[in-house]
Amino acid sequence: MDSLDSPGEQVSVHAPAGTIIGRRTGRVRRFLGIPYAAAPIGARRFAPPVPRGRLPEPFDASRHGATAQRVPLYATTTIPEPSIPGDDVLNLGIVAPAADDDMPLPVLVWIHGGGFLAGSPASPWYDGRAFARDGVVCVTVGYRLGVDGFAPLDDVLPNLGLRDLLLALDWVQENIAAFGGDPDRVTVAGQSAGGAAVLALLSSPAGSGRFHRAVSLSGGIFDVGADAARDVLERLGHRLGVPPTRAGFGSRTVEQIQQGVISLRNEQGDDDPLVLVPCVGDDILPVPIADGLTVHGHDIPVLLGATGDEFDGGARPDVTAAARAAGTRVTDTLFRSACARTAAARRQAIAGTWLYSFEWPSPVFGGAAHCIDIPFFFDVLDAPGVPQALGPNPPADLATLMHADLVGFVRGQEPAWGRATGALGDPAREYGRPGAALAADTTGVYDPVVPAMSQAAEPC
Repeated sequence: MDSLDSPGEQVSVHAPAGTIIGRRTGRVRRFLGIPYAAAPIGARRFAPPVPRGRLPEPFDASRHGATAQRVPLYATTTIPEPSIPGDDVLNLGIVAPAADDDMPLPVLVWIHGGGFLAGSPASPWYDGRAFARDGVVCVTVGYRLGVDGFAPLDDVLPNLGLRDLLLALDWVQENIAAFGGDPDRVTVAGQSAGGAAVLALLSSPAGSGRFHRAVSLSGGIFDVGADAARDVLERLGHRLGVPPTRAGFGSRTVEQIQQGVISLRNEQGDDDPLVLVPCVGDDILPVPIADGLTVHGHDIPVLLGATGDEFDGGARPDVTAAARAAGTRVTDTLFRSACARTAAARRQAIAGTWLYSFEWPSPVFGGAAHCIDIPFFFDVLDAPGVPQALGPNPPADLATLMHADLVGFVRGQEPAWGRATGALGDPAREYGRPGAALAADTTGVYDPVVPAMSQAAEPC
């Protein structure tokens, strides 16, 4: 399989955004670090994103661009998440087939996870080479994180991170045809916070017309009111020696702010900074996400699901089974319930909603843990960091099957299993359950339906 490590030959594309020079290895072309917006620095920091405009010179897209993550939340993460310095954090990467025909191809736009505080679009787990192999153009997007992206400051327009993603989707609409993609067949997808962002965009009136299908992997329904973060922002400002305002936080670097958030989190197990999530009450999210899902996005087919254990792995099988039946685990209250709630909110939708559950237990984590389904859906079991998370011999046939299901959905096919309505006994596609077929269409996987908690979970 074509590797990102292979330098390849130079290849150029002439798009409305300008001439972009990438690399081709085998039948895969990569164009990385393409800025879709002006760098959010100076007066543009804590301001809505501004389109970059046409690039005046040929742009070298041979390497990943700068990441909004400057300081990782953890010394070790399940997903390899490199931090890359630079100002142009609002960039995207494109992995496309080196096709010889003019047939426009479906497009997958991927939003990385990380609790809205961290994460990196440059992860090797998000390399779209298998999608390109199968005739899909894969786009990975960077967006502002933490305070810079989601702090509801009095003098700052809310949801800057979501506004970044919407502008990136506009860039895709305007430019993706030059890379072989079809702007009328765009699927937006993401995992964890990225999956939650997908649900936020799906519920937003601003999302209309920007994408045509949606996939949410382990994406909870996470939103807050502006008042919810005030105490955290005041404590963060005190730690940094600044008032919790645009001017105050703007006087500190992104690195300093992210380090301050980490310090708060480490202080007596403080998880309050995870209120830095999409904020309700503006033009992007005028109502809570769960309410918006009952109104918007009903013409968009949706595929969503969760891993069997998310953050609850490691317990004895009998203990796990009892807790799952009671619906008391973090997995159920934060992630699995969001799937049932989304299906219920879309009960009257014209387009369908389909559920899946990833059940393969990693020998490393002792369960179907958060994030470990990504290498299967991307079919990149040879990527760096996979053995450390999945063990030495993850089932390649499971990756082949799961990736094929996702590719089929992105291409516009209706999943082979039944639609979900949020009712008890909803059908779901179950992947990798020990003792069962690699994929089994089951009912009741998401029973019981439990209320979602009002706080976010640990990022990858």
